Amino acid sequence: MVSLTDQQQLWCLLSGLAALLLAGLAEWLHARRVRRVAILAFGPARRPARWANAAGPLRCFAAAGLVWALLVLFWLPPNRRTPGQDRPVPFEKLKHVILVLDVSPSMRLRDAGTTSDQSRMVRAREVMESWFRRIPMNEYRVSILATYTKALPVVEDTRDIAVVENVLNDLPMHFAFQAGETNLFSGLEAAAEMARGWRPRSTTIVLVSDGDTVPATGMPAMPAAVADVVVVGIGDPVNGTFLNGRNSKQDVSTLRQIAARLRGFYHNGNDKHLPSELLRRLTLSADGAERLDWGWREWAQLILLLSASILAGLPILLNFCGTRWLPGIRKHSVPANPSMDKPAPVRQTA
Repeated sequence: MVSLTDQQQLWCLLSGLAALLLAGLAEWLHARRVRRVAILAFGPARRPARWANAAGPLRCFAAAGLVWALLVLFWLPPNRRTPGQDRPVPFEKLKHVILVLDVSPSMRLRDAGTTSDQSRMVRAREVMESWFRRIPMNEYRVSILATYTKALPVVEDTRDIAVVENVLNDLPMHFAFQAGETNLFSGLEAAAEMARGWRPRSTTIVLVSDGDTVPATGMPAMPAAVADVVVVGIGDPVNGTFLNGRNSKQDVSTLRQIAARLRGFYHNGNDKHLPSELLRRLTLSADGAERLDWGWREWAQLILLLSASILAGLPILLNFCGTRWLPGIRKHSVPANPSMDKPAPVRQTA
């Protein structure tokens, strides 16, 4: 946290006190002049509204706060954010993303995307790259688990997005496994074990797959470190493609079942990227209820806002609500003279 030196703090305090004294002197002179014309300004009562008596002290303290806040912000170094230079994040505040990637041979079928001519792995790369471009990567560490017949770790706790993109760039990882049935539970179990020692509610698990038969039991329990689980379906959910005598397509019902059993979210990523609203919810969920650290900059900005609002709003309030005296012609009806309503007497002629 950026702080001020003792000398800078002293200068800020003395400047605020000087502004308070000058504003107080100005208010005293102003009060003397107003007292001379009180009957013109406030009517026979010679007094403003009760709350208006606090306008002078409020202006004094607002001027002092304005000077103090501006001087504090002047001494503090600017808080710049330049592309490619992210602020360091403390280790205890880091968040994690575990990508459980289905690398079975069915993920290489070309029926994905809006035009149904992309391979499912290429579509998975596009969806995840869109994710990583929209989150602050300096706050996250990414781990990748490849799952087919079992789960194998590929990358663990990296912040280099180029490494992640290389893994997702159609890397033939299915050759590292023995051929067989896809076991998505093994990837979820490995993800739960990897996140077990991390900070509570600091991890988001993302499962990217085209779906598989899920047994009724055996769903791994997620540790306290896991805040959310996102299941992203890849592949055409309507028209399948035959692979080894089996019609392969995105099994939406299975993926929804996995998301429901893990209390997570399901998203059909075959033709749409992850929505920004979902990313916002996931980011807030991973952040948790962290305490906001208030420093010199935050307090100065708050006092600057309050002081400027008081100085700008007081004249308007005093103009409309400073006194009940309304000089000038009253806009109300004058009662008619009853004598004017009597008919004129009729003169009698002889």
